[in-house]
Parts: sequence; C-alpha cells; structure tokens
Amino acid sequence: MCGIVGYIGNKPAQSILVSGLEKLEYRGYDSAGVATVVEGNLDCIRAKGKLHNLREKIEVASNLAPIGIGHTRWATHGKPEEYNAHPHTDTKRRLAVVQNGIIENYRELREELKKQGHEFRSETDTEVIPHLICQCFEDGAETLMLAVQQAVHKLSGAFAIAVISADYPDEMVIARQQAPLIIGIGEGEYFCASDTPAIVQYTRTILPLENGEMARLTRDGVEVYTFDGAKVRRTPHSITWNPIAVEKQGFRHFMAKEIYEQPAVVRTCLEAYLDLDWTPSSNKSPFKLDLPESIYKDLENIQIVACGTSLHAGMIGKYLLEELAQLPTAIQYASEFRYSPPPLTPNTLTIGITQSGETADTLAAVEIEQSRRKDKAPKYHSRLLAVTNRTDSAITRVVDCVIDTHAGMEIGVAATKTFMGQLMAFYFLSLDLAHRRGTITVDRLSEIITGLKVLPSQIEVILETQEKYIQELSHSFLDTHDAIFLGRGINFPIALEGALKLKEISYIHAEGYPSGEMKHGPIALLDAKVPVIAITMPGKVYEKAVSNAQEAKARDSHLYGVVAASDKDAAEIFDKVLPVPDVDELLSPVLTVIPMQLMSYHIAAMRGLDVDQPRNLAKSVTVE
Repeated sequence: MCGIVGYIGNKPAQSILVSGLEKLEYRGYDSAGVATVVEGNLDCIRAKGKLHNLREKIEVASNLAPIGIGHTRWATHGKPEEYNAHPHTDTKRRLAVVQNGIIENYRELREELKKQGHEFRSETDTEVIPHLICQCFEDGAETLMLAVQQAVHKLSGAFAIAVISADYPDEMVIARQQAPLIIGIGEGEYFCASDTPAIVQYTRTILPLENGEMARLTRDGVEVYTFDGAKVRRTPHSITWNPIAVEKQGFRHFMAKEIYEQPAVVRTCLEAYLDLDWTPSSNKSPFKLDLPESIYKDLENIQIVACGTSLHAGMIGKYLLEELAQLPTAIQYASEFRYSPPPLTPNTLTIGITQSGETADTLAAVEIEQSRRKDKAPKYHSRLLAVTNRTDSAITRVVDCVIDTHAGMEIGVAATKTFMGQLMAFYFLSLDLAHRRGTITVDRLSEIITGLKVLPSQIEVILETQEKYIQELSHSFLDTHDAIFLGRGINFPIALEGALKLKEISYIHAEGYPSGEMKHGPIALLDAKVPVIAITMPGKVYEKAVSNAQEAKARDSHLYGVVAASDKDAAEIFDKVLPVPDVDELLSPVLTVIPMQLMSYHIAAMRGLDVDQPRNLAKSVTVE
C-alpha cells in the first residue's frame, strides 16, 4: 500500500519525487523519504509522519541530482519511525531501495545476511533487499541489473521495488511481483510509480510492468525483462484522464469533493450503460454492457469476492441479482475466499470488486478461482468479471471482462463516489441479466429505468438541502464513543457502510446490524450515550424496520432516521430526521448512503481529524 516514485532524466529529481509522492500519499503517510545519486554519492533524506516533514528537510538540503527514488509509507513491519522509513540502504550506503509489498521470508534472509557481515538499522522487511543486492555483487554479479535479478529470485512474497546505486549513477532498476508498478515515458526522461497520479503531470504515456518482470531505466530508454532475463517487448499506451480531476477545486477536503461528484458518476454510468432512447415497445435491449455471450450462456450461479466498502456494494449486488435475475448469489470476503474457497459449482460467474484493481486479496481470490477451474469440464470453466474504477489495473488482465465504474480518480481514503459507481454497475448487470432471462416484466423494467434516470437529481437535492443541517447535527456526536446503524433488506449493507465510514474517518466505534437482529443481543449495548441511526424507507420491510427502531428508542438511545421525505410519521418516531426523496425501495441505497457519508464527513471535520488520510489506513490495499 506504500507509494513508490522514481525519476531519471535531465531535471532535478528531488522536486519531481516529492511532487509525485504528494499524489501518492493516499497510499500511506506514516513516513516518507527520497534517495538521489549526486557527485558519486548516495544522498538519502527521510522523515517520520506526513510528507510536509520530508519537504522541510529537502528544502534545507536540496540538490540537483538527475536521478532518484522516493517512497511514502504505510507501515507493516516496524513502527512508523524515521529509522524504518524508506529508502533503505546497504551497509556501506552505496545502494538504495524503496518497496511496496511484504517480503515473507525476510527473517531467514536477514539472519543469513547478518552472518555474512551486513549491518541492519531498521525493523522492516524491506531492508533485506539492499543488503541482498549488495551480497549478489560480492558473489559475482557484474551489473546492477544482474544483481537485482539474482536478488528477486531469493525473495518470497509480493513486492514492487526501485533500486539506484552510487556506483551506477546513470540507471535505475525496478521489479514487480504481485504489487503494482508502472513506467512513465517522457522525452529524454523516464519515471516509475505505484500509480498514475504520481506522474500524470509529466507524461501520459505509460507501460505497466507485469508480475515477474523487471526493467532498466536510463536516459536513453527502457529495457524490460522477465526475472529469468528474457527480453520483453510491449507497446506503451496513453492515459486520458485529466490531472485537474485530482485537485480539490475549492472543497476543503477531497472527500467532500468526491461526495459532490456522485451525481456526475451516476449520469456517466447511465450514458455508458443504458440506451437512453429505449422505450417499453422497443425490440432491442436497453443495456450496453458489451459483455461476451460466454458470460451469460447457461449461467446458474454467481459468486462475488471483495473487501471493505466494495464488499458492501457486492452485498447490494447480491440482493439485486437474486431479486431481479433470480440467480443464486454468494458473497465472500476476498481474504477468506483465498484460503477457504467454496466447492466448485457449475456455470458460475465470479465477480471481483476492487476500486483500484490492485487489491491484493481480491486479485488473489480471482486468480485462485481461475486456477482451480482450469482443466475442468466445460461447465466448470471460469467466468471472471471485474467491477473496477481502473481499467488499466492488474485485475483487468486476469478477468474475461470488465465493468468500468466511471468514477474518476478518487483520492480520499474513505470511498464514496467509487462505491456509487459500483452500485450502478450492479444495477445494470442485474437488470441486463433479468431482461435476458425473462425474470422481469417490461413494465417493471421500464419503471426501474425511469427511477434510475432521476437518481442524479435526487442526490443533488439531498446535497443541497441536507448538508448544512447534517453539519450542525454533527456537533451532537462530539462526545460519542459508540454508535449503531440499522437497516433491513437491501438497506442493511448501507447500515454496514455507514458504520464503516464513521469508523474510518471519525474514529468512533460503530457497528451495522440488520434491524431485526438488535433484539438478539446487540440491544444490550444501548443506552443514552449510544446513538442509533436507522434506515426506514417505504417498502416491504418498512413496518418491521420502524418497529425495530422504536425498540432502540425505548432503551433511551438518541434515534436518527434516514427516511423518505413523504413519511409523515417520521418526526414522531425519530429524534432527528434525515429525509431523502421518495424512491423505489430497490433504488433506495443510492440515496440513503448520502446522509451517511455527509454525517461521517462532518463529524470527522468537526473533530479536527484528517478526513482524507485517516490514521492507519491507505487507499489501495496491495498487501495481504
């Protein structure tokens, strides 16, 4: 989850590295550092904490070195202290390495290297890499490329690394194994980075490394090889998104900006996946997903793997797929699926949901499913679909097809607009399957499509009418330590998502429950100090959800209700009401999540917390 950036060219590297790290700080911000080669020596500057601490040190000790590597850290091995910050060096401080990932056999390597005279200064797994490369030189490697190549063969785990050496001042060597790393190609200058935001202001031409590949970067060009030394030829491609999209554009935080971008995300998905001219009398399909027919043929089961917020989107997807398309659907934490996958079922579609397309557990789960279905009877062949916001990511190179969520770059660690894009993907997939399978009437399909079309304006209504009210409401959470979120049916996952958002950025312990489960244990937690936020939207579970909410109120909890604007009884039931426009129950999660996002955001901001970069978290979880 750490961020890597590297540069070689004719410009001062330090400013480019720090600028790139600023764009990658969402990947980790426990510490940061840069290393450059200047006048035959390795210059390494590191700092604990946010990137501004490193910038202050660099401004004092700036140099004009044209080559360097940088790193912003999310701590795995070792506390977030300066001595654990990257880059790490060998004993003689002639070689520096930055890494994203986890070296699983670092303890064995560390002990072996210590016996050979190498001195370690940190608690990290990464530090074994520069020492190991140095040892490869001592064992006879004649070039930096060969030394790194020999070293990576001895590493176990997931890693992306960048290496520079004072003894090889005109080249950089990088390598990737199960962790993202891209090369940026400029005019007489070359870059490497964990993600495109770090380099998009300098170049739009990129070349992603694949697993088991490494590259040598010089001012003259890039050479890509496999770990075994075979030369790789691949064509770079261009990225099209605008770097302005990753600026705050007047908002106080990226999260606020991204909450407000959700109507645009829904509109973009509507335009991408729905024939807006379709009518019930049309003979053609209203959907434009462009998935291969092999995905649909004889489909009997669906399984979804995901983590975090993406899992909650998948839970709503399960509800939609079963309700509309009448397809049995299972959903699992990707991290659990990796080690206890369910028995194989025939004609099964596996859907991996990952905002970044690089989530280690989800990527591994999809790859495992592909592997275990290989060479089986045709009805057990893998059908793999990714729902992702990054169509240039690793998961897209594993699956058969992709649904792009069209959310644009999301910088805030707490997912908002990407969750919205994932929801839209499942609405269109479920409706498309239902239409093909004949499990939905044309009238009902038309009714839902009409509802989908007005969702963007309904979200805008909530943002325009509720934000100031919710901002004022957030002050009542100043002394809150615990909160409960309740939902039933299709809105139970929104209760989970509301609780997760509050935990992520406000550091308030919160739990989401199915409303009917409160009386089976959790109700013991309730008293006047534990607020309850209940979702009670009109539909088949409305009466039950209201009844469960009243059970909480009877235990002295302050009761907040996310309700339909037309609910005349809500003011009597709830202490505070968060109204959303009237909407079909099936579409209601798209609206009920908005007050949850706003509430979490304003509570965190009111508490003076770092909304975009909450402690201990990173945007892309690329380690297990």
